[in-house]
Order: sequence, then structure tokens, then C-alpha cells
Amino acid sequence: MNSDSELPPRVPAPIRGASPADLDEAARVILSGGLVAVPTETVYGLAADATNGLAVAKIFTAKGRPSFNPLICHVSNLAMAAELAEFSPLALSLARAFWPGPLTLVLPRTRTCPVSDLATAGLDTIALRSPKHVATLGLIERVGRPLAAPSANPSETISPTTAAHVAHNLASKIDLIIDGGACSAGLESTIIALAGSGAVMLRPGALERSQIESLTGPLASPDASKGILAPGMMRRHYAPRARLRLNALDPQPGEAYLAFGAPPKPHSPSLNLSIRGDLEEAASNLFAMLRALDESHDSIAEAPIPGHGIGEAINGRLSRAGGNS
Repeated sequence: MNSDSELPPRVPAPIRGASPADLDEAARVILSGGLVAVPTETVYGLAADATNGLAVAKIFTAKGRPSFNPLICHVSNLAMAAELAEFSPLALSLARAFWPGPLTLVLPRTRTCPVSDLATAGLDTIALRSPKHVATLGLIERVGRPLAAPSANPSETISPTTAAHVAHNLASKIDLIIDGGACSAGLESTIIALAGSGAVMLRPGALERSQIESLTGPLASPDASKGILAPGMMRRHYAPRARLRLNALDPQPGEAYLAFGAPPKPHSPSLNLSIRGDLEEAASNLFAMLRALDESHDSIAEAPIPGHGIGEAINGRLSRAGGNS
């Protein structure tokens, strides 16, 4: 696989308005696996089809995100959200009160949730919100699928609140920018996780605590939510039950093999993250394949993976999964 320096330079992403024709074009880009910067009331998001693992991997590459944190998935309405997550009565009350709006709910995934494991970092929960912006709601309706959309900026830089901010930082790394004007809130969404009958504040944001507590009662602190994770708050990662041996050129007897690139010699049953040696394809397959091998084997050997580009995040994730963090 060629390094980034060997690839031809990308053409800067065009900036479009938010007309029906512009949104139709944006939907075509999303459905073809591309990246579109979209306006919301909070900040601009970098959107991809949340059900397409390869497209989600492109988000991490474009942002230079250092690890596979879970991403917020954006929905057009509560009906779409109910196909992705299990809503308790309290969760329903919060969604009905504050959606569309700057509230993200972290909820258990449904058994049939089609969202990529990469978008949820392999967790059994999913972060959902419905943005209060007519253009992005219209785009989600056109796509007919949830959009994974973290802030449209390089990782660890200031979040963008105009299309010009996005163009300045990411225009050469994405496919299209929808200009919906300046963000009205200019601050990320508030993230709430629901545990049992209570609620936990995972990240303060544009929706005030007092408004939420009018429905939930006092919000617990993050320390009270063991195992609940949200964007920007990764404290642990999905770790397989099986023993994981890293950078293995060949499996030992009884080990499954998580391969990368050209298949190795015949060995015990295995899966290949990317037979082509494509790092984005490997990222998109990582969590699902780890989970599959974990269910069938007590030991897993993992092939060496290049450390450049998104490979750094893949290796970091595997290192934590193997207990080497």
C-alpha cells in the first residue's frame, strides 16, 4: 500500500449551500462511502454513513484521531433512533423534550443495530442525538441511515463553527462541505448516559444541566457510571476474553489468527483484517473480527500491522485489548 506521500494530492472539497439539490448531492456522496462536513446547531460535523465501516474509518483518517473513541451517531427522528438503541421511559422523556437539540444520549444498542462496530468502538452502547438544523436533518432523511459525525476538525484542535473553518483545516481530506451558516450554539452537545433508572452527566455542553435535571433529578458524576463510555471519555476499551498475542508472524497450535495482508501458511481458522493490506479496511473490520474470534477461541494471535496513518490507532487499540496499556 502506498504511503500518503506517494498518493496524488486530493482536490479540495467543494463547498455547497443547503438547497434541495445540494443535499441530494451530499446524500449521494454519503451513500457512496464519502465524507461530508455538515452544519448543526452545536458545531460542524464530519459525517459518514454510520452503517458503513469503511466510511467510518475514513473519519478517523481525516481527523488524525489518535484512538478509536466511540462516535456520536445522528438521527433524523425518534423512530430511527429506536431501531438503533433501547429506550427506557426516562430516555424517551429526554428525547421527546430535547430532540432535535444539543443532547446526546448513550444507550444500549439493539440486537439488530446496523451501525458499524467501529462507530461504537466495539461497545454495547451507542451515542445518539438528533441535531437541530434543517439541512442536516434533511440530509439524514435523504440518506435514510444514521450519520456518524464527530466535529469536523483535526483531532485535538478547536471545533469548527462555520464552513470556512472546516475548509481551512480539512478541505483536502474530505469530499464535500455543506454551508449551513454559523452554528447557533457553537458548543458541543451535552452527553448523558442512562444507567438503570438514573442518569449520568458524561460531558457538559450546550444543553444546561438544570434543564435536564428537571426531568431526571440530580445527575450523577461520571465516576458513578462504571462501564459507560462516550465520545472523548474512553476509560476502557472492549477487551476480548481470549488471550491476545500481538505482532505474531505465525499462530501457535490452537490459536486463531487475525491476519493482515497476504494469507500466511495454512493454520487454524482465522480472519483477515484486509487481504489487500488496506489499513482503512482493517480498521473497519477490527472490532467485529476480534469479537468473532473471541467467541470461538481461547487464544488469538494477531499479525503485525504497519504503524503509519490509521495503523497507529489500530495498533493502539490492539495493545489495550491485549492488556498492554
